[in-house]
Amino acid sequence: MHRRGFLTALAAAAAMPRPAVSGPELGDAQPFSVSALYDMAQELATSAYQPMAEVPQAWKDLSYDQYKSIWFRGADAVWRNTDSPFQVEMFHPGLYFPRPVKISLVEDGLARELKFDLSAFDKTDQVPDLPVDETLGYSGFRLTTELKRPGVFQEFFVMQGASYFRAVARDQNYGQSARGLAIGTASSEGEEFPDFTHFWIERAAPGRQQITIHALLNSPSVAGIYSFDISPGTPTLMDVRAQIYPRVALSRFGLGPLTSMFLFDETNRSMFDDFRPAVHDTDGLLMRNGAGETLWRPLANPKSLQVSSFVDDNPQGFGLMQRARDLADFADLEAHYHTRPGLWVEPGENWGKGAVTLVEIPADREIYDNIVAYWQPQTPLEAGQMHRFSYQLSWGEDPALQNPVSRVVNTRMGERFGGGRITTIDFEDSVDFPEDLANLTVQANTSTGEVTPAILQRNPQTGGLRAAFTFHAGEATSAELRAQILLDGRSISEVWLYRWTA
Repeated sequence: MHRRGFLTALAAAAAMPRPAVSGPELGDAQPFSVSALYDMAQELATSAYQPMAEVPQAWKDLSYDQYKSIWFRGADAVWRNTDSPFQVEMFHPGLYFPRPVKISLVEDGLARELKFDLSAFDKTDQVPDLPVDETLGYSGFRLTTELKRPGVFQEFFVMQGASYFRAVARDQNYGQSARGLAIGTASSEGEEFPDFTHFWIERAAPGRQQITIHALLNSPSVAGIYSFDISPGTPTLMDVRAQIYPRVALSRFGLGPLTSMFLFDETNRSMFDDFRPAVHDTDGLLMRNGAGETLWRPLANPKSLQVSSFVDDNPQGFGLMQRARDLADFADLEAHYHTRPGLWVEPGENWGKGAVTLVEIPADREIYDNIVAYWQPQTPLEAGQMHRFSYQLSWGEDPALQNPVSRVVNTRMGERFGGGRITTIDFEDSVDFPEDLANLTVQANTSTGEVTPAILQRNPQTGGLRAAFTFHAGEATSAELRAQILLDGRSISEVWLYRWTA
């Protein structure tokens, strides 16, 4: 913003009455523009990284139960009892969130920071007295809207912790998370977790079912601005625009990073003594590569860390999906894993050469997020230069892809009497499947060891087809398996990929 425009806006801010806003007290009005945010991030990147101040130790020493026993009062939500289609509720700091963030509301070209107000929170008697000083602030926020029916505001979006955020579609429960940028994931040097340190939430016009949020990203390696245009519904869509300024050259980084949990399903059920048949937020990595192939990689909970890279040029999209959608798939009446969202990442421009990268970390409990997926560009980011990226996030069921093929709906594995491992892949029904299955070919192969010729049968329970074969590893301790259904040499199913480990 030019200096003259800045002074004019500042004078107007001083003359204007404060808008009627429910919730905590607001600070003084400041002129707002996205271009000014970019200038702020660029200038920040030229200086040494300074982490945010931490709250007093008593807040950090809260137990999990104590932390959960403090909650924001819904009656004090920002924009409550106004014509705004969205309301904002804040989270207090402490425990896992020792560094508060700044939250500003934007209206009519002016931004006002929300001041921390402990009186806006209720608590139980198990919460100790906590000190209040200038280091306190909110740790994040959530958005609510009339998601299902008028007059009833329901939560659909959360931003809290580092650069993590979560969302749901209508009739879903929270599951996997996304974040702004992945740096050094699964590297020997250790991972760096950038923080969103300041948010600007633009008030949506009455009747507009889209809200815009801007976030300042900061870490030892990078500074930048992320903008989110969020439209809740079925699915919930987010158009993301990022403009970042690396402090140092970045060679190991990930765009559109997703984080999820996979403990077990029919592929590794024998590893867990559990009353439930499966436990996972998502069960597979879906990819549409630049050549138009659709690939499905079932997730694994390996015995040791494993990283898989799917090299590509201008990918059409990727995401972690939950395809088990019946309560009986999990038999869990509390976690409701069957209603957790899949998350699809679709580039907004050509991303060039790189790889969809999948990181699978061993886990023995469902409280650990042990799955990470992101796009790793081949070209590093130069220090001191501006870099722009855009993409869309779709939270909900599987995405509607052009030229769809039969999806993989389940994978099962188990030891075969006499040696080898039986592998079955269930494909959903498709108009491309002929009555006579003899016209179809199942192409199955392995990078090491051998597989028997696949048998193709109709599955009366799913209405689709099941491909089954036996895998013999021999002396190998790992193998890359691949299978698909062909008609006249043309693939009419997703390409099934799997990494087997001993």
